[in-house]
Amino acid sequence: MDTYISTADPSVLLCLGMTAAFGIITFYKAKKNQVEKRCISARGLLLLFLLEILCFVMLKSYVGLILFSMACLICNIYVSVQTMLPVDNKAVLITGSDSGFGHALAKYLDNLGFVVFAGVLNEKGSGAEELKRSCSQRLCVLQLDITSSAQIKEAYLKISEMVQNTGLWGVVNNAGILGFPADGELLPMSVYKQCMDVNFFGHVETTKMFLPLLRKSKGRLINISSMAGIQGTSELWAKQEKHLLENLTPDVKKDYGEDYIEALKNFLLHMPVHSEPDLSPVLDDVLHALLAKSPHGLYTPGKSAYLTLCIFCYFPLWLYDFYIGKLQSNKSVPSALRASEAKNKNT
Repeated sequence: MDTYISTADPSVLLCLGMTAAFGIITFYKAKKNQVEKRCISARGLLLLFLLEILCFVMLKSYVGLILFSMACLICNIYVSVQTMLPVDNKAVLITGSDSGFGHALAKYLDNLGFVVFAGVLNEKGSGAEELKRSCSQRLCVLQLDITSSAQIKEAYLKISEMVQNTGLWGVVNNAGILGFPADGELLPMSVYKQCMDVNFFGHVETTKMFLPLLRKSKGRLINISSMAGIQGTSELWAKQEKHLLENLTPDVKKDYGEDYIEALKNFLLHMPVHSEPDLSPVLDDVLHALLAKSPHGLYTPGKSAYLTLCIFCYFPLWLYDFYIGKLQSNKSVPSALRASEAKNKNT
Protein backbone atom coordinates (compact mmCIF):
# COMPACT_ATOMS: atom_id res chain seq x y z
CA MET A 1 0.00 0.00 0.00
CA ASP A 2 1.28 3.49 -0.90
CA THR A 3 2.17 5.76 1.98
CA TYR A 4 1.15 9.42 1.85
CA ILE A 5 2.57 12.06 4.16
CA SER A 6 0.28 14.83 5.29
CA THR A 7 1.68 18.31 5.81
CA ALA A 8 -0.15 18.21 9.13
CA ASP A 9 1.95 15.25 10.23
CA PRO A 10 3.65 16.30 13.53
CA SER A 11 7.04 15.03 12.35
CA VAL A 12 6.79 17.10 9.15
CA LEU A 13 5.81 20.20 11.09
CA LEU A 14 8.67 19.59 13.50
CA CYS A 15 11.14 19.31 10.62
CA LEU A 16 9.85 22.54 9.10
CA GLY A 17 10.15 24.26 12.46
CA MET A 18 13.69 23.03 12.91
CA THR A 19 14.55 24.23 9.40
CA ALA A 20 13.22 27.72 10.14
CA ALA A 21 15.01 27.91 13.49
CA PHE A 22 18.30 26.68 12.10
CA GLY A 23 18.03 29.03 9.12
CA ILE A 24 17.47 32.02 11.41
CA ILE A 25 20.47 31.08 13.57
CA THR A 26 22.67 30.61 10.48
CA PHE A 27 21.73 33.96 8.97
CA TYR A 28 22.25 35.65 12.35
CA LYS A 29 25.79 34.29 12.49
CA ALA A 30 26.42 35.19 8.86
CA LYS A 31 25.21 38.75 9.41
CA LYS A 32 28.16 39.49 11.69
CA ASN A 33 30.28 40.51 8.73
CA GLN A 34 30.32 40.26 4.95
CA VAL A 35 33.24 37.82 4.92
CA GLU A 36 31.42 35.26 7.04
CA LYS A 37 28.22 35.71 5.05
CA ARG A 38 29.95 34.59 1.85
CA CYS A 39 31.40 31.53 3.54
CA ILE A 40 28.29 30.38 5.40
CA SER A 41 25.03 31.37 3.81
CA ALA A 42 25.41 30.01 0.29
CA ARG A 43 27.21 26.71 0.81
CA GLY A 44 25.96 25.90 4.31
CA LEU A 45 22.30 26.47 3.58
CA LEU A 46 22.53 24.69 0.23
CA LEU A 47 23.86 21.63 2.05
CA LEU A 48 21.06 21.90 4.59
CA PHE A 49 18.42 22.21 1.86
CA LEU A 50 19.67 19.15 -0.02
CA LEU A 51 19.75 17.07 3.15
CA GLU A 52 16.26 18.24 4.05
CA ILE A 53 14.92 17.01 0.69
CA LEU A 54 16.52 13.64 1.34
CA CYS A 55 14.88 13.52 4.77
CA PHE A 56 11.38 14.20 3.43
CA VAL A 57 11.81 11.59 0.72
CA MET A 58 12.76 9.02 3.34
CA LEU A 59 10.26 10.28 5.94
CA LYS A 60 8.55 7.25 7.43
CA SER A 61 7.57 7.57 11.03
CA TYR A 62 10.49 9.26 12.79
CA VAL A 63 13.31 7.97 10.55
CA GLY A 64 13.30 11.16 8.51
CA LEU A 65 13.19 13.31 11.63
CA ILE A 66 16.24 11.55 13.06
CA LEU A 67 18.07 11.93 9.74
CA PHE A 68 17.18 15.59 9.54
CA SER A 69 18.40 16.16 13.09
CA MET A 70 21.73 14.65 12.08
CA ALA A 71 21.76 16.95 9.02
CA CYS A 72 21.28 19.98 11.28
CA LEU A 73 24.15 18.77 13.48
CA ILE A 74 26.44 18.38 10.46
CA CYS A 75 25.52 21.83 9.18
CA ASN A 76 26.08 23.33 12.61
CA ILE A 77 29.57 21.85 12.67
CA TYR A 78 30.15 23.23 9.17
CA VAL A 79 28.99 26.69 10.25
CA SER A 80 31.27 26.56 13.28
CA VAL A 81 34.24 25.69 11.07
CA GLN A 82 33.43 28.64 8.79
CA THR A 83 33.03 31.16 11.63
CA MET A 84 35.38 34.05 10.94
CA LEU A 85 37.39 36.19 13.31
CA PRO A 86 37.07 39.98 13.07
CA VAL A 87 39.68 41.88 11.05
CA ASP A 88 40.37 44.41 13.82
CA ASN A 89 43.36 45.95 11.98
CA LYS A 90 45.25 42.66 12.01
CA ALA A 91 48.73 43.02 10.51
CA VAL A 92 49.79 40.77 7.63
CA LEU A 93 53.05 40.50 5.68
CA ILE A 94 52.76 39.47 2.02
CA THR A 95 55.88 38.66 0.00
CA GLY A 96 56.00 39.04 -3.77
CA SER A 97 53.50 41.92 -3.91
CA ASP A 98 54.89 43.46 -7.11
CA SER A 99 52.39 41.59 -9.28
CA GLY A 100 50.10 38.58 -9.54
CA PHE A 101 48.54 37.00 -6.47
CA GLY A 102 50.56 39.06 -4.01
CA HIS A 103 49.64 42.38 -5.61
CA ALA A 104 45.94 41.52 -5.77
CA LEU A 105 45.98 40.14 -2.22
CA ALA A 106 47.60 43.28 -0.82
CA LYS A 107 44.82 45.43 -2.31
CA TYR A 108 42.12 42.99 -1.22
CA LEU A 109 43.21 42.77 2.42
CA ASP A 110 43.84 46.50 2.63
CA ASN A 111 40.29 47.13 1.44
CA LEU A 112 38.97 44.86 4.20
CA GLY A 113 40.78 46.80 6.92
CA PHE A 114 43.99 44.80 7.45
CA VAL A 115 47.31 46.50 8.13
CA VAL A 116 49.24 45.22 5.12
CA PHE A 117 53.01 45.04 4.81
CA ALA A 118 53.58 44.51 1.09
CA GLY A 119 57.02 43.08 0.44
CA VAL A 120 58.21 43.84 -3.10
CA LEU A 121 61.27 42.94 -5.14
CA ASN A 122 61.54 46.50 -6.45
CA GLU A 123 60.37 49.29 -4.16
CA LYS A 124 60.56 51.77 -7.08
CA GLY A 125 58.79 49.50 -9.57
CA SER A 126 55.36 50.00 -11.13
CA GLY A 127 53.70 47.40 -8.89
CA ALA A 128 54.92 49.08 -5.71
CA GLU A 129 53.93 52.52 -6.97
CA GLU A 130 50.44 51.25 -7.84
CA LEU A 131 49.98 49.94 -4.28
CA LYS A 132 51.09 53.26 -2.79
CA ARG A 133 48.71 55.13 -5.07
CA SER A 134 45.58 53.00 -4.77
CA CYS A 135 45.65 51.65 -1.21
CA SER A 136 45.00 53.22 2.18
CA GLN A 137 47.57 54.82 4.47
CA ARG A 138 47.63 51.59 6.50
CA LEU A 139 49.48 49.74 3.74
CA CYS A 140 53.27 49.85 3.96
CA VAL A 141 55.44 48.89 0.98
CA LEU A 142 58.71 47.23 1.99
CA GLN A 143 61.77 46.44 -0.10
CA LEU A 144 62.01 42.68 0.38
CA ASP A 145 64.03 40.35 -1.81
CA ILE A 146 63.57 37.10 0.08
CA THR A 147 66.94 35.81 -1.19
CA SER A 148 68.64 38.64 0.72
CA SER A 149 69.22 37.99 4.42
CA ALA A 150 69.92 41.68 4.97
CA GLN A 151 66.58 42.75 3.46
CA ILE A 152 64.67 40.12 5.45
CA LYS A 153 66.31 41.37 8.66
CA GLU A 154 65.59 45.01 7.79
CA ALA A 155 61.94 44.24 7.04
CA TYR A 156 61.65 42.39 10.35
CA LEU A 157 63.02 45.36 12.31
CA LYS A 158 60.63 47.80 10.59
CA ILE A 159 57.59 45.60 11.14
CA SER A 160 58.56 44.85 14.77
CA GLU A 161 58.77 48.55 15.48
CA MET A 162 55.36 49.23 13.90
CA VAL A 163 53.36 46.35 15.40
CA GLN A 164 54.92 46.70 18.88
CA ASN A 165 53.22 44.36 21.38
CA THR A 166 50.39 43.19 19.09
CA GLY A 167 52.65 41.01 16.98
CA LEU A 168 52.09 40.02 13.37
CA TRP A 169 48.88 38.14 12.66
CA GLY A 170 49.84 36.62 9.30
CA VAL A 171 52.76 35.89 6.99
CA VAL A 172 51.83 35.00 3.43
CA ASN A 173 54.79 33.41 1.63
CA ASN A 174 53.74 34.23 -1.90
CA ALA A 175 56.95 35.29 -3.68
CA GLY A 176 58.08 32.81 -6.30
CA ILE A 177 59.42 32.34 -9.79
CA LEU A 178 58.55 30.05 -12.68
CA GLY A 179 61.80 29.20 -14.39
CA PHE A 180 61.97 27.89 -17.94
CA PRO A 181 60.32 24.44 -17.59
CA ALA A 182 62.40 22.08 -19.69
CA ASP A 183 64.07 18.69 -19.54
CA GLY A 184 66.55 18.37 -16.70
CA GLU A 185 69.46 17.87 -19.06
CA LEU A 186 68.77 21.17 -20.80
CA LEU A 187 68.68 23.43 -17.74
CA PRO A 188 71.92 24.97 -16.44
CA MET A 189 72.66 24.61 -12.73
CA SER A 190 72.10 28.35 -12.25
CA VAL A 191 68.37 27.82 -12.94
CA TYR A 192 68.12 25.09 -10.32
CA LYS A 193 69.93 27.23 -7.75
CA GLN A 194 67.80 30.31 -8.43
CA CYS A 195 64.61 28.26 -8.19
CA MET A 196 65.59 26.81 -4.82
CA ASP A 197 66.83 30.17 -3.50
CA VAL A 198 63.53 31.92 -4.26
CA ASN A 199 60.92 29.16 -3.95
CA PHE A 200 62.35 27.32 -0.96
CA PHE A 201 65.26 28.81 1.00
CA GLY A 202 63.88 32.35 0.80
CA HIS A 203 60.57 31.27 2.32
CA VAL A 204 62.28 29.24 5.02
CA GLU A 205 64.47 32.16 6.08
CA THR A 206 61.56 34.62 6.00
CA THR A 207 59.44 32.26 8.09
CA LYS A 208 62.16 31.68 10.66
CA MET A 209 62.73 35.42 11.00
CA PHE A 210 59.06 36.31 11.55
CA LEU A 211 57.97 33.35 13.68
CA PRO A 212 58.51 35.24 16.98
CA LEU A 213 56.02 37.92 15.85
CA LEU A 214 53.52 35.24 14.76
CA ARG A 215 53.94 33.42 18.04
CA LYS A 216 53.21 36.63 19.96
CA SER A 217 49.86 37.08 18.19
CA LYS A 218 49.14 33.33 17.82
CA GLY A 219 48.66 34.09 14.14
CA ARG A 220 48.78 32.28 10.80
CA LEU A 221 51.50 31.18 8.38
CA ILE A 222 50.34 30.69 4.77
CA ASN A 223 52.45 29.22 1.96
CA ILE A 224 51.28 29.68 -1.64
CA SER A 225 52.39 27.61 -4.61
CA SER A 226 50.96 27.62 -8.10
CA MET A 227 51.14 25.51 -11.25
CA ALA A 228 50.87 28.57 -13.51
CA GLY A 229 50.23 31.63 -11.29
CA ILE A 230 53.45 33.59 -11.69
CA GLN A 231 53.70 33.96 -15.44
CA GLY A 232 56.58 35.60 -17.29
CA THR A 233 56.52 37.82 -20.35
CA SER A 234 57.47 36.87 -23.91
CA GLU A 235 60.65 38.95 -23.51
CA LEU A 236 61.59 37.01 -20.36
CA TRP A 237 61.03 33.62 -22.00
CA ALA A 238 63.05 34.68 -25.06
CA LYS A 239 65.90 35.77 -22.79
CA GLN A 240 65.82 32.50 -20.86
CA GLU A 241 65.66 30.48 -24.08
CA LYS A 242 68.75 32.28 -25.38
CA HIS A 243 70.57 31.65 -22.09
CA LEU A 244 69.63 27.97 -22.24
CA LEU A 245 70.85 27.53 -25.82
CA GLU A 246 74.14 29.27 -25.09
CA ASN A 247 74.90 26.80 -22.28
CA LEU A 248 74.15 23.61 -24.20
CA THR A 249 76.88 21.38 -25.58
CA PRO A 250 76.72 20.72 -29.36
CA ASP A 251 75.74 17.07 -28.82
CA VAL A 252 72.85 17.89 -26.48
CA LYS A 253 71.63 20.70 -28.74
CA LYS A 254 71.64 18.30 -31.70
CA ASP A 255 69.80 15.54 -29.82
CA TYR A 256 67.00 17.84 -28.65
CA GLY A 257 66.88 20.30 -31.54
CA GLU A 258 66.31 24.04 -31.37
CA ASP A 259 62.76 23.55 -32.67
CA TYR A 260 62.02 21.45 -29.56
CA ILE A 261 63.17 24.24 -27.25
CA GLU A 262 61.21 26.77 -29.32
CA ALA A 263 58.09 24.63 -28.86
CA LEU A 264 58.60 24.67 -25.07
CA LYS A 265 58.68 28.46 -25.10
CA ASN A 266 55.56 28.65 -27.29
CA PHE A 267 53.75 26.34 -24.88
CA LEU A 268 54.56 28.75 -22.04
CA LEU A 269 53.31 31.70 -24.04
CA HIS A 270 49.98 29.96 -24.64
CA MET A 271 49.58 28.78 -21.04
CA PRO A 272 47.50 31.83 -19.97
CA VAL A 273 44.77 30.64 -22.36
CA HIS A 274 44.23 27.66 -20.03
CA SER A 275 44.46 29.76 -16.85
CA GLU A 276 41.58 31.43 -15.05
CA PRO A 277 41.96 35.26 -15.01
CA ASP A 278 39.63 35.60 -12.00
CA LEU A 279 41.78 35.62 -8.86
CA SER A 280 38.88 35.81 -6.40
CA PRO A 281 38.97 32.08 -5.46
CA VAL A 282 42.60 32.47 -4.40
CA LEU A 283 41.91 35.68 -2.50
CA ASP A 284 38.89 34.21 -0.70
CA ASP A 285 40.82 31.10 0.33
CA VAL A 286 43.72 33.16 1.70
CA LEU A 287 41.23 35.27 3.62
CA HIS A 288 39.63 32.13 5.05
CA ALA A 289 43.04 30.82 6.06
CA LEU A 290 43.73 34.11 7.83
CA LEU A 291 40.43 34.58 9.65
CA ALA A 292 38.62 31.25 9.99
CA LYS A 293 38.51 29.93 13.54
CA SER A 294 39.23 26.50 12.08
CA PRO A 295 41.27 27.01 8.87
CA HIS A 296 41.92 24.15 6.48
CA GLY A 297 45.34 22.58 6.11
CA LEU A 298 45.21 22.73 2.31
CA TYR A 299 43.30 24.89 -0.16
CA THR A 300 42.97 24.21 -3.88
CA PRO A 301 41.26 27.28 -5.37
CA GLY A 302 40.36 27.43 -9.03
CA LYS A 303 38.32 25.27 -11.36
CA SER A 304 39.48 21.63 -11.48
CA ALA A 305 42.66 22.45 -9.55
CA TYR A 306 42.15 19.59 -7.10
CA LEU A 307 41.10 17.21 -9.89
CA THR A 308 44.27 17.91 -11.84
CA LEU A 309 46.44 17.11 -8.82
CA CYS A 310 44.52 13.90 -8.16
CA ILE A 311 44.94 12.68 -11.73
CA PHE A 312 48.65 13.37 -11.63
CA CYS A 313 49.17 11.71 -8.24
CA TYR A 314 46.86 8.69 -8.42
CA PHE A 315 46.29 7.76 -12.06
CA PRO A 316 48.73 5.76 -14.21
CA LEU A 317 51.63 7.75 -15.59
CA TRP A 318 50.80 6.78 -19.17
CA LEU A 319 47.49 8.64 -18.87
CA TYR A 320 49.28 11.80 -17.78
CA ASP A 321 51.81 11.43 -20.61
CA PHE A 322 48.99 10.95 -23.11
CA TYR A 323 47.23 14.09 -21.84
CA ILE A 324 50.39 16.20 -22.03
CA GLY A 325 51.18 14.81 -25.47
CA LYS A 326 47.79 15.95 -26.75
CA LEU A 327 48.50 19.46 -25.54
CA GLN A 328 51.80 19.64 -27.37
CA SER A 329 52.76 19.42 -31.01
CA ASN A 330 55.06 16.95 -32.75
CA LYS A 331 57.90 19.43 -32.36
CA SER A 332 57.59 18.96 -28.59
CA VAL A 333 59.39 15.65 -29.02
CA PRO A 334 63.22 15.84 -28.98
CA SER A 335 64.87 15.54 -32.38
CA ALA A 336 66.71 12.30 -31.61
CA LEU A 337 63.49 10.66 -30.37
CA ARG A 338 61.59 11.72 -33.49
CA ALA A 339 64.33 10.24 -35.67
CA SER A 340 64.26 6.98 -33.70
CA GLU A 341 60.46 6.70 -33.99
CA ALA A 342 60.59 7.37 -37.73
CA LYS A 343 63.26 4.71 -38.17
CA ASN A 344 61.18 2.13 -36.28
CA LYS A 345 58.17 2.83 -38.47
CA ASN A 346 60.16 2.28 -41.64
CA THR A 347 61.59 -1.07 -40.52
